[in-house]
Amino acid sequence: MRDAGYAWKTEKTYIHWIRRYILFHGKQHPARLSEAHISQFLSSLANEHSCSPSTQHIALNAIIYLYKKFMDVEIENLDFSHSKVQPRLPVVLSHQEAMLIIEHLHGLHRTMVALLYGTGMRLNEMLSLRIKDVDFELSTITVRSGKGDKDRTTVLPDQLRALLQEQVARVARQHEQDLADGYGEVYLPYALARKYPNAARELAWQYLFPSVGIGKDPRTGVLRRHHLHESALRKALGKARRDSGINKPIKCHTFRHSFATRLLQQGYDLRTIQKLLGHSDVNTTEIYTHVIRRGAMGVVSPLDGP
Repeated sequence: MRDAGYAWKTEKTYIHWIRRYILFHGKQHPARLSEAHISQFLSSLANEHSCSPSTQHIALNAIIYLYKKFMDVEIENLDFSHSKVQPRLPVVLSHQEAMLIIEHLHGLHRTMVALLYGTGMRLNEMLSLRIKDVDFELSTITVRSGKGDKDRTTVLPDQLRALLQEQVARVARQHEQDLADGYGEVYLPYALARKYPNAARELAWQYLFPSVGIGKDPRTGVLRRHHLHESALRKALGKARRDSGINKPIKCHTFRHSFATRLLQQGYDLRTIQKLLGHSDVNTTEIYTHVIRRGAMGVVSPLDGP
């Protein structure tokens, strides 16, 4: 997986599901198991664990990878129970609610949540931003290797321009100190480290939101400054929700949903929103049309009518 340039999270996820598959069958070696055993495991995810279709699909991909890439065995004729798609409308915040929560955040956490709401980025996409991805001249942010390994651009909010410029300046000072201390090298994806051997030490490739300390790369053991971990932001967001008095189950991803519904309310077309969100299918984006029509749809309640 590392030779193929798979992401660290993909590596961990595949190993997790391969391990669960082996444990499910009493620690038998996969070479002794057949398509029927694979189908049995996948069916158990749907019937006994109520896994979502996407989770079941990830488990299937991991097992197929195990047999095809590691054992050179083609898997065919699988017959398992598929997880049922349960359509759910996402939780969204009104503009006033979103801004109220942002006002209850402080420092870098406030900037980061405001960026999520102002751009529609996913949490991991924001954390993975490099300094070079923010174009202050064109007022754009480039999302690299988003979901589906696709690149896209989104808008740079004017209200965050000065804050992000200050953040770039802080990262530059920190990077100079790291270089002086013998560090300053950042992780580069794919084969970029071999293609551009000096890029890892350049400011442009440093993370926009770097971690507080130097850490060891889990795969190579090299000491580097990675990006901030998501746990601290999630904890701060939970506190801000409670302090603001908003009684909705809010996650970082809620601001992505709120970004989309806000654009719809402002009259932007679905195709534009689809491109900003990075959806491959406009049908995925259409769910937000149902969100903003809840309790409305042009219908006047009998209680409110003449």
